[in-house]
Amino acid sequence: MLHRGSSAAVTYPGGMRNCLLATLPRADFDLLAPELQSVALDQDAVLSRADHQIESVFFPHSGAISLMIDMLDGQTVATAIVGHEGAVGIPSVLGPSPSGITAVVRAAGTASRIPASRFHAAFNRSPAIRHAVQIHVRTMLMKFQLGAACNALHPVKARMARWLLHFRDRIDHDVLALTQEALSQMLGVRRTTVTLLMRDLRASGAIKSDRRGQIEIDRSRLAAAACECHGAMRLELEKIFAMNAIQPIASVVPDEGRIP
Repeated sequence: MLHRGSSAAVTYPGGMRNCLLATLPRADFDLLAPELQSVALDQDAVLSRADHQIESVFFPHSGAISLMIDMLDGQTVATAIVGHEGAVGIPSVLGPSPSGITAVVRAAGTASRIPASRFHAAFNRSPAIRHAVQIHVRTMLMKFQLGAACNALHPVKARMARWLLHFRDRIDHDVLALTQEALSQMLGVRRTTVTLLMRDLRASGAIKSDRRGQIEIDRSRLAAAACECHGAMRLELEKIFAMNAIQPIASVVPDEGRIP
């Protein structure tokens, strides 16, 4: 479930934590501002569903969202995680089409939400918004490519440690509100497999406790158990944002101000 925040409008910069919105010059951000709404992201909320129309674009400021693929036999697997570095619903700029993934809030947080049609209109008018979308697409392609290689080459315990570290990066504390059922859905394995992996990670000290959907980790030991992909993704993400931060961005196309 989503809850609108106490303030309907999102101001600039107003403590903006979302990296994509933070890259926008004031004039370009103002194209979005009248339509942006502050919302709370509740754990397990579904932001978009596979084969359903994308109705909104979400720019998280905190929390973590997993992008899930639903297989015909009912199995699921996560393809990427999105936090304040990205957005959910960006493919809507390509025009009306059903979502290819199901986006599930795994760690509660906050976001700015805009109707997909309004974001599409602003995208068409603003080179800076189009540039922000390009940054997002580059980061997602990187996550998908490294994630595919990781799934093919690395054992499930190392992959689970990687996912836990991705969540740790985005919520910035060592207690993760994740259930074993959620991890089994993300990894595409049985719940019993996750239970056995948790036992191994507890024995090594990488996980301190796992009770009632609260997983307490030891970050350094968990990093030792994870594959190289966690560090590789973090490095590539930093390189993409560092490279684009210094590039000049053209201003918004002059018009009446509001998105029609």
